[in-house]
Amino acid sequence: MKKTILILFGGKSSEYEVSLSSAAGAIGNLDTERYDARFCGITREGRMYLFEDDPAMIPADTWESGRKFPLSVDFSDGTVVVLRDGTPEHIRIDAVLPMIHGKFCEDGTMQGLFAVAGIPVAGCDCQASALCMDKAAAKAIVVSETSVNVARAVVVKADAVRDEEDISKIRAQAEAKFGYPMFVKPSRAGSSVGVSKVKSEKTFADAVAAALKEDTKVLVEECVAGREIEVAVLEEHGKITVAHPAEIDVGSSEFYDYETKYISDASSFYLPARLPEEKQDEVRRYAEAIFRALDCRGFSRVDFFFRPDGTFVFNEINTLPGFTPISMYPKMMVNDGISYRELISRLIESAE
Repeated sequence: MKKTILILFGGKSSEYEVSLSSAAGAIGNLDTERYDARFCGITREGRMYLFEDDPAMIPADTWESGRKFPLSVDFSDGTVVVLRDGTPEHIRIDAVLPMIHGKFCEDGTMQGLFAVAGIPVAGCDCQASALCMDKAAAKAIVVSETSVNVARAVVVKADAVRDEEDISKIRAQAEAKFGYPMFVKPSRAGSSVGVSKVKSEKTFADAVAAALKEDTKVLVEECVAGREIEVAVLEEHGKITVAHPAEIDVGSSEFYDYETKYISDASSFYLPARLPEEKQDEVRRYAEAIFRALDCRGFSRVDFFFRPDGTFVFNEINTLPGFTPISMYPKMMVNDGISYRELISRLIESAE
């Protein structure tokens, strides 16, 4: 008998469009002989629907004009409830495959919702998702639990930024600790949304303001000179597979920002990364150590910088990495012999 899978897409975060593309990638590579897919679309306003129209409408962002029905979760019996003409229909779900990035999913909120209903979700649970979404908190755990380097940083809370004097104090602290250039980023956001590279005090205040639009907690971090390295990790009921790393070349871009990732063609990649074999093995060990230290499960992408002195610096972990046509997580797994279709199946089967 086929398993019934609920694929989540859309959502209220600023990464809405990326989610639509990731969902299309997962849907296009689903083994339909093993799984019966249902699609849960969440609008930018947060309304949940069971989408029952052409899947091609999802990446085109026209799905809201298609055939859809209000959907909710029944916490008492592990089902989702669909209202068709006012009549509730209960659908039992065997596993949820979340393809929503950023706030209100990658931060553990949707995982918590389905956990209360007893419905298995692929990927990290509520607690690990929330922890990994918070860059400052995750790095504190990495420092205490592993031997991996992290960048020097200053953590800023929104309630500590009341006026220009507060901004000046924060700037002075960062200047004294590591100097320019530096990065200012939301502590709990993804896809480099709200991230700024600051080269002088002139743009510091604007960078903090941009980050605060995305989160109430901001990370001011030293700029690490090095190549960007990414590692894909897959966990299946305790068994961990770590793919060979990829390397991102940002080209003419200042850094691997949202536009470089998803819009422009400025970046390119090397797969495997241009690293000696022993360094590839080292960063794979680091990725697994971080994955374990943060109590992750299912799948994650762990990002590093490789410095000219031959050392690695942990950048961040993504518990719901992209599955778009240009996303590195599936590319790394495919490079190691796991087909896209097999990968999606293994993610579903790993759901807990």
